[in-house]
Amino acid sequence: MVNSIRISERLKNCQTFIHPHKVSVAGRLVRVVGLTLEAVGVKASVGSQCMVETAKGSLIAEVVGFSHDKTFLMPEQSLEGVLPGASVMPLSGKARLPFSMSLLGRVIDGVGQPIDGKGPIKVDENYFYESKPINPLARRAITEPLDVGVRAINSFLTVGQGQRMGLFAGSGVGKSVLLGMMTRGTTADVIVVGLIGERGREVKEFIDEILGEEGRKRAVVVAAPADNSPLMRLKGCETAVKISEYFRDQGLNVLLLVDSITRYAQAQREIALAVGEPPATKGYPPSVFSKLPQLVERAGNGGDGQGSISAFFTVLTEGDDLQDPIADAARAILDGHIVLSRSLADAGHYPAVDIEASISRVMPMVTSPEHQQLAQQLKQVYSLYQQNKDLISIGAYSKGSDPRIDQAINMLPVINFFLQQKMKEVIPYDQSLQQLQEIIAAAQAYENSQTAG
Repeated sequence: MVNSIRISERLKNCQTFIHPHKVSVAGRLVRVVGLTLEAVGVKASVGSQCMVETAKGSLIAEVVGFSHDKTFLMPEQSLEGVLPGASVMPLSGKARLPFSMSLLGRVIDGVGQPIDGKGPIKVDENYFYESKPINPLARRAITEPLDVGVRAINSFLTVGQGQRMGLFAGSGVGKSVLLGMMTRGTTADVIVVGLIGERGREVKEFIDEILGEEGRKRAVVVAAPADNSPLMRLKGCETAVKISEYFRDQGLNVLLLVDSITRYAQAQREIALAVGEPPATKGYPPSVFSKLPQLVERAGNGGDGQGSISAFFTVLTEGDDLQDPIADAARAILDGHIVLSRSLADAGHYPAVDIEASISRVMPMVTSPEHQQLAQQLKQVYSLYQQNKDLISIGAYSKGSDPRIDQAINMLPVINFFLQQKMKEVIPYDQSLQQLQEIIAAAQAYENSQTAG
């Protein structure tokens, strides 16, 4: 009897050191299809990580779904060396990202590991990927303009601190160059660049040539090239947003540039289809359209004592189709869109901003009525020329038939010069507005001379 009491006491003492939820039971790998791993005997929640045994060591995979007793995992690295029946061990807790001010000037991969050869990053805090959404009523209103150093945007499509803009363009029209111009010309305290699904050559080119040494000092670059796994591309975008949230919480104003959100959607599509989610709109499953607003809404102004995240998400319009499902969905949830025209780019007009097709929804809230009127007047002159362009080109229009068209013909070279800018040229917001006033004054002087004549 005494022995049984002692054994019972020992068991109770052991129970104080053992927590049932901390005990991990290894499962085994039963199937590999494409990039999807199927395991049995694994008890792990969606979003948690597992370590998979391989012939060359181990790899990390994330739980992305389950069906009955099977658990679906997506690896962060390549599947080289994976064996049938390999051990799958759940890891305690969810993945965390190391954060500190030492991130500035560094280049990291999709899960926060440095890839620039400058050694480890000093860690002050660790954060989960997931963020608690900010109450919309707790956010500060967008009331101040953000200088991006690009005259066409500062004048016609003024961006506010905390605004989320879309940059819509096909391939090879100048998205990356325009992003580089904004990194050099912005007044934001910190720049976070997410290069998602880009070619490896373009990543190095963006960092060395477009971003430059000066721009890199206050920037963090998250690179998840096209040859990375879908999970790494997905995590890369979320890491860039999470880093922006970290700096915003420090009271800093952040410029977030993600190139491109289309690659993020495509990565989610690959993962969703691999685990059996049915396609809905042009091959995109419903989860894609639910994750897009969740990502975009994390940007914006913070609450009292916090900074802001002004975000530019590039949208790759395949075949220059602005009605692409991702382009259409992004346009609906963003605070405006800048469209880059292939015809302007082909004509050597850079940045190839199509001011007719572009709009900034918060411009009326961050600019004066005078600024809005000046931009509208010049936009009307430009639009009038475009409407009559065919008649003018073939010589069907006779000079003097319409004074407004005559003014548009004379003003077009000046407007085109105003909208163009060299890649490494920075034009501040105040200078952009001053030059806009000068052009309008010249137009009015021409109109008065015609009236007097």
